[in-house]
Amino acid sequence: MTLWLAALGTGLLAVLAAAWWRTRGEAAGLRRRLATAAGELEHLQASFSRFAPRQLVDRIASGRPVVAERKDVTVLFADLVGFTELGGRLEPEVLVGVLNEHFRRMSRIVDDHRGHIAKFIGDGLMALFGAHEPNPWQSNDAAHAALAMQHAVDAQNRERVAAGLPTLRLGIGIHRGVVVAGVIGSAELQEFTVIGAAVNLAARVERLTRTEQAAILLTADVRAHLDPRFMVYALPPLAVRGVDEAVAAFRLDGFTPRES
Repeated sequence: MTLWLAALGTGLLAVLAAAWWRTRGEAAGLRRRLATAAGELEHLQASFSRFAPRQLVDRIASGRPVVAERKDVTVLFADLVGFTELGGRLEPEVLVGVLNEHFRRMSRIVDDHRGHIAKFIGDGLMALFGAHEPNPWQSNDAAHAALAMQHAVDAQNRERVAAGLPTLRLGIGIHRGVVVAGVIGSAELQEFTVIGAAVNLAARVERLTRTEQAAILLTADVRAHLDPRFMVYALPPLAVRGVDEAVAAFRLDGFTPRES
């Protein structure tokens, strides 16, 4: 009887040990699968962040709805002046290389100043400040970004002259106003963007940089929110297509940092 109980106990221990070992293996496998899934999700989020702002990707990934709403946003349009004509003289691979390098630098600057690129439009771009979360300094951020973008183009031009390539000229227009922000598109293709009169005005102010020979133009709605250390000069009111009254415009020339 004692031997039988001992054998039974040994068998039971063996069964328990096997079950424990199997459970341990299953747990290890589960951990590996979870780690793989987490890595794939992180990779997927990073990939989608190339096409949409990270805040938007994180919101969608967490299951939170993206609701269309009205927001006070600073809109910046930047366009390469005369690039269409220049592009016609460049080989396709050179043209694409020039644009990709330019957009890479511009995107980094916008991101560094708490904005995001909403879209690329040919050789231009639209950047938004304050579109995803409240930002009381959004106009300052946009103005600082515009100055940094011009400095980056100047540096890029020095490199291009040394390489025997034509230089670039950037025109920037900035306006602040209430827009409708949301995800717009079809079932096959969607994007987070903003629409409204404020967007149209920002684009048209950017076009005025050509006739006014100014690198950066901004409206009174932006000027009203700027740090007084920005070097801003008033221009005569400008006629803007689609706007009944002349628009007060200002040329942004620089920023005077506080003396230490």
